[in-house]
Amino acid sequence: QVQLVESGGGLVQAGGSLRLSCAASGRTSSIYQMGWFRQASGKERDFVAHVRRHIGTTYYADSVKSRFTISREDAKNTVSLQTNDLNPGDTAVYYCAASRSITVGVAATREYDTWGRGTQITVSS
Repeated sequence: QVQLVESGGGLVQAGGSLRLSCAASGRTSSIYQMGWFRQASGKERDFVAHVRRHIGTTYYADSVKSRFTISREDAKNTVSLQTNDLNPGDTAVYYCAASRSITVGVAATREYDTWGRGTQITVSS
């Protein structure tokens, strides 16, 4: 079993930054890839960013590319998401996700088998 705990959310003004962290515990050696998703109130959970452990390749949603950066520290079993130039459209609960399988894609929720409880980012205008 793998457990994920997110931290770092909060309230920020438009144009500001926040750094989210996701700490993995349990059978972390089984994790193949990790990602961040977000879910705004009343909307579906959307892909934000992905990183493949050990290899380090990354992939971003177009809406956050050049503003958000995903990074990993495999030795510490953590994945971070640096969010810059935030706008009210980024307001959502941000979820960390992990997959223990090799998947064809990386942007669908079905490709991840473990989820954290989420951390809220609220961006005021």
